[in-house]
Amino acid sequence: MEWAKQHLSVTLLCLYVLGISLVTFVQYGWDKRQARKQKSRIPEKRLHLLALLGGTPGAFLGQLAFRHKTRKKRFQVVFIGVALLQIALIAAFVYLTWKGSLGARG
Repeated sequence: MEWAKQHLSVTLLCLYVLGISLVTFVQYGWDKRQARKQKSRIPEKRLHLLALLGGTPGAFLGQLAFRHKTRKKRFQVVFIGVALLQIALIAAFVYLTWKGSLGARG
């Protein structure tokens, strides 16, 4: 039963990240389009917030696919900071989860 709960939790988390990444990717594409047309843009803070909320994979792919925000050093510094923070949080979660499950078995 415990395995089923963990499996469901991981599945839901993956679906969330996939969804927020898709939204983030589309936002990068839209912002690039607006930039080319010299129209109203999406604020950089919103793009960073979407990444922070879990859309980092979509932000990274959006930057590559649309060649968008790749030259802005300040933007990249914040983006890399967000990505590193998420990596650290994931690593801590995995470590604590494994440590807890190993301790329960021993």
